[in-house]
Amino acid sequence: MNVAAETGEGVYTIDAETEQVVDFVPGAELSETPQPRVELPLLVAAAAEGSTVVAVLDRRPPLAVSHDAGSSWREAGGGLPPGRAIAIAEGDPDRMLYAATHRVYVSRDGGRFWRALEPELPEINRVAWLD
Repeated sequence: MNVAAETGEGVYTIDAETEQVVDFVPGAELSETPQPRVELPLLVAAAAEGSTVVAVLDRRPPLAVSHDAGSSWREAGGGLPPGRAIAIAEGDPDRMLYAATHRVYVSRDGGRFWRALEPELPEINRVAWLD
């Protein structure tokens, strides 16, 4: 599985298993995906897949996760640094990406546990799964 990270320099593709940068396209941008409507204070970014909604907030912990389309929320990501972007894999709401300023984090269990990918990148604007 590959991960895409858009920076001001272009788009980096990272293999999520080997944690190696496999491609870089200078000046490229990821297509913008519609952000779900989330009524939470300090919202930075949000993503949804089915009834799962994840919001990046400008606070600690930086994530709020809902499994009922935003009716109720739980805090998550207590060990993560401040965030910039979030993505959920299409058809698999347990696979999530979280972007801090220079690093991408992966969760395969709905946002309970996170693993930092090795590459340190220029300032990240957006992330996406490439399946």
